[in-house]
Amino acid sequence: MSIEARLTELGVTLPDAPAPAANYVPWVKTGNMLFVSGQISANADGFITGKLGETMTVDEGAEAAKYCAISLLAQLKAGCDGDIERLVRVVKLVGFVNSTPDFGDQPKVINGCSDFMVEALGDKGRHSRSAVSAASLPFGVAVEIDAIFEIE
Repeated sequence: MSIEARLTELGVTLPDAPAPAANYVPWVKTGNMLFVSGQISANADGFITGKLGETMTVDEGAEAAKYCAISLLAQLKAGCDGDIERLVRVVKLVGFVNSTPDFGDQPKVINGCSDFMVEALGDKGRHSRSAVSAASLPFGVAVEIDAIFEIE
């Protein structure tokens, strides 16, 4: 099944790739690798804000991370000239969780992104990853995730 068909089956329509918020590019392609800048948690209603361990639950954080995954795939599609089927595999995710000093479930939060990648992409979505805490993130968002993709 194609990636586009699987996303449709999941009820997901990729948005236009979000524009960068500062002096950087949303992605860099070198050889067969596409490096995507950090995508912050946002949906159609705007930024998903909050601090894990204070104002958000792990489940809410994981949902925010899923929206990061959708933005990452939108950037992937843009970086592949509109042809997301050029994806070979997700290589690595690095997730940052806006959390209190004593919060220790960053991996469970970033699972929202990881699980969605595998659900949407199958084995192409399996990846290495890091999940770390941050004292704060831009605009007060709950999660930011960047990615490295291998493409054809």
